[in-house]
Amino acid sequence: MGLFTRKSTLTKLLKAFNKGDAGLSFLGMRAENPTGYGRMISSGETISKIVEEKDASVPEREIDLCWTGVMCADLQKMRGWLPKIKNNNASKEYYLTTLPEIADKTIYSICPEEESLGANTRNELAVLESKVQERLRAKHMENGATLIDPQSVTFAHDTNIGQDVLIEPNVFFGEGVTVENDCHIKGFSHIENAHIKKGAVIGPYARLRPGTVLEENTKIGNFVEIKNATIGRGSKVNHLSYVGDTKVGKESNIGAGTITCNYDGFNKHKSTIGDGVFVGSNSTLISPVKLNDGSYIAAGSVITDDVEKDSLAFGRSRQNQKKGWAKTYRQNQKK
Repeated sequence: MGLFTRKSTLTKLLKAFNKGDAGLSFLGMRAENPTGYGRMISSGETISKIVEEKDASVPEREIDLCWTGVMCADLQKMRGWLPKIKNNNASKEYYLTTLPEIADKTIYSICPEEESLGANTRNELAVLESKVQERLRAKHMENGATLIDPQSVTFAHDTNIGQDVLIEPNVFFGEGVTVENDCHIKGFSHIENAHIKKGAVIGPYARLRPGTVLEENTKIGNFVEIKNATIGRGSKVNHLSYVGDTKVGKESNIGAGTITCNYDGFNKHKSTIGDGVFVGSNSTLISPVKLNDGSYIAAGSVITDDVEKDSLAFGRSRQNQKKGWAKTYRQNQKK
């Protein structure tokens, strides 16, 4: 069955199958270039045989009615027909296309050629993918999403996009992504198996990995990676940070360069960041750790223990200063 075969086409094929007691129906199409296809020799609503390219005569090769590779058959009758298939053909193969010559009657229906397209090469597969993407882009725009540069956006078959979602160029959606209404997906973001709730802003250059849940009005900025984590309503992870296996509460701020160290080489560990937490830039959170509501982490800290509510935590070396050292150093370099 072709990648583009519609439900209505299959319904039509089943109606043909159920017409009378033939027990066999084939799906055909009118090919613009029939080369390579099996030609269907028809009379009225039935076909008498299907001739493969290698076995076709010159007049038969001019026929544009071709088999798509889709058929419908009565199982009990098929069991009786299959042993009768012979390999007396140019390829010495056992063709299902000989069934119309074996069955008492074979009915056919027709679909548009596009619905029967298949792929035998990587190039043909790429062509099919481009056609699928055209359909998906059109569907999402018809449903209320705005794509600034549609040709640069890639969707999965199951991508779910809400209304009034703005998608900038060069965004990739893998499988299992839901984007709710009023979100803004900025350019060069990569998203897979994630749920993005209403009003969230993503990117640019953000990566949302499997298990990501972004609550309403969250902000995930440039070069941020989120994996198997929930970011609470109104919270921000603005730039250059990694948050994995973590639950973040609402209205918290994760500063630039923050990393949750969730993997010890053998196991993943989970951390919790409460509501209204401020994590200063370049902080390292060693999982498992809990930052309770309202806590404050000083920039450049390595946090290994839980932080109490409304407390300040810092863990870094004390700064040393040598007065005049820089001036002396520069003078020595000039000698």
